[in-house]
Amino acid sequence: MPRSARLDAPGTLHHVIVRGIEKRRIVDDETDRKDLVSRMGNAAISTGTTLYAWSIMPNHMHILLRSGQPGLPLFMRRFLTGYAIRYNLRHARHGHLFQNRYKSIVCDEDAYFKQLVRYIHLNPLRAGLVKDLRGLRSYPWSGHSALMGKVDWRWQDREFVLSWFGKEEKEAVTSYRRFMAAGLGEGRRLDLVGGGLIRSLGGWSQVKSLQSAGDWVYADERILGTGEFVERVIEEADQKVKRQIPAGRMLEAARKYIAKTCADDGVQMTHLRSGARQPAVSRCRSKVARHLVEEMGLSLAEAARQLGVCTSAIWHAIRRTT
Repeated sequence: MPRSARLDAPGTLHHVIVRGIEKRRIVDDETDRKDLVSRMGNAAISTGTTLYAWSIMPNHMHILLRSGQPGLPLFMRRFLTGYAIRYNLRHARHGHLFQNRYKSIVCDEDAYFKQLVRYIHLNPLRAGLVKDLRGLRSYPWSGHSALMGKVDWRWQDREFVLSWFGKEEKEAVTSYRRFMAAGLGEGRRLDLVGGGLIRSLGGWSQVKSLQSAGDWVYADERILGTGEFVERVIEEADQKVKRQIPAGRMLEAARKYIAKTCADDGVQMTHLRSGARQPAVSRCRSKVARHLVEEMGLSLAEAARQLGVCTSAIWHAIRRTT
């Protein structure tokens, strides 16, 4: 069967999984790990990609990221290609280092963001690379140490992740630590590494059972979210092929509407576009999102670009106002 096209637009939240070819190692020592982290960070900065969670394992790695304006493929090429070349030279090997096609799953942010951060950051502990959460706190090859304040990666958005756990840093770090501890017994979450309702409902047998009963559900292995979310993302992907990018006049009108609404509601545009979650900002963002999509005809992806958030955030914002 032909491979499905990737689903991506600037601002899309992805869970990316990179595996070594034939399950072989992708890092052999500390030098390799430092090089991989450095290249990942530099690629994130150069492409405007935002990283939230990540972990490097012996034969694979996980990343939770928001794609930048150039898109996910450019970020992945910039950091994986250079690393693979250097790894082969350093270890006197030839051929592919990674599986030809990394896995990228579009994620419903409101429903899965916190769970994905925890799942990704607990990977080293589940694999026995560290003994406990105390050891994970100082483990340098995952984003957990940055969230705990042990290291400072300028390309990892620590502030945004912690904002899901509390308003003040101390409160947020404590809440995050407790959330991590509560997930120690979860084991491998197939729903988080699969995608769509195929995984979330426990496999195709469950999906088919619902469909046989007349409860039709949408599922796609490229997407992690409810059937409704999956359906909307697929619609957007189909429309993207058929529809040209909105004309300059429409985008200019959208920007003017955003500026006027912010002024009327007493909200700074920088706050609106930074993903801030204060009630006044969220209300303003929901109002603007609905107008851009339903009144002006912008796609979810284009509205997300104008508001500096992910596509799923626009979808949820519109739902909250209907």
